[in-house]
Amino acid sequence: MENRILLIDKPAGMTSFGVVARIRRVLSEDPQYAGGKKVKVGHTGTLDPFATGLMILVIGKECKNAAKYSKLDKAYEATIHLGQTSSTADPEGEMTKISDKKPNHQEVKSILDRFVGEISQRPPIYSAIKVDGQRAYSLARKGQVVEIPKRQITIYSLDLINYKYPEIKIRVHVSSGTYIRSLAEDIGKALGVGAYCKQLRRTEISNWRVKDARKLSDFGIDS
Repeated sequence: MENRILLIDKPAGMTSFGVVARIRRVLSEDPQYAGGKKVKVGHTGTLDPFATGLMILVIGKECKNAAKYSKLDKAYEATIHLGQTSSTADPEGEMTKISDKKPNHQEVKSILDRFVGEISQRPPIYSAIKVDGQRAYSLARKGQVVEIPKRQITIYSLDLINYKYPEIKIRVHVSSGTYIRSLAEDIGKALGVGAYCKQLRRTEISNWRVKDARKLSDFGIDS
């Protein structure tokens, strides 16, 4: 495992930094692996605490290549909840009811099709993006106005798995830098009903698959 990558299936309710810290501790405490030395471990792109799925951890000298992995395309499965918005665009925020309108299946499919291709997207204010040297989520939590410019991202495919109001389940393949929470909000706006991302699972990073990842329990870590 030394100087290589490690695929982890992150559980819900844990930060990406929490995953890294737990794996670092386990490896550093393993006498057969580290010999009592602290092991260097990093991640290659955060997953929100409510989200689950594939993380690529870099270990030892491979940490210097973290940026290479962070720029790879990714695939997700997500559940979008219609009719409400969230201050954080996920289940952990303050909810606001927007509409009782129930879009039909064809309306939903038509709107989803509009988002395929290169589009402009504004990342959520509750994100790790730095604004004036500080994390956007830190400023937002202080009640400060956060202005994050839009960015160009690419949605290679967006497939409807299931729609039963108020939930839309989708599978999406996107470029690096895409926020699925923002995509959920934008879909809600386009439908005129509001929405937030209720569930999110990262299933792929380039050619790596979550089915090949190890769980924290494999390392004796309680999640």
